Amino acid sequence: MISLERFEEIVQEITDSLPEAFFRELNGGVMVREPEKFHPAAVDHDLFVMGEYQRNYYLGRFVILYYGSFCRCYGYLGEEAMREQIRKVILHEFRHHLESLAGERDLEWEDAAELAEYKERRKNT
Repeated sequence: MISLERFEEIVQEITDSLPEAFFRELNGGVMVREPEKFHPAAVDHDLFVMGEYQRNYYLGRFVILYYGSFCRCYGYLGEEAMREQIRKVILHEFRHHLESLAGERDLEWEDAAELAEYKERRKNT
């Protein structure tokens, strides 16, 4: 498992590699929070939030990554495999941001469909 400090370094390296246009109006940037976060729909604490894109009237637009969630779900991975998981989540959250700027909601609908599938699976177990 990588340390919180290394996780933050990897997040910075990945975000530094992204096009400057991705950061338009992302005035809160990308931040890391240490604790794990469970999804409100989680059954038996089995659904983690890896990252979130937030739009807040007072705080603006920002991305949060949850180090604890990555540790719980991917703590067994080596650094390169963990880096790939972090990259996937960052790109997912930036897609939310860019779609928000464009007035689109496709990824929100995809996320809602995945959540509905999760709930259906959990209901049948």
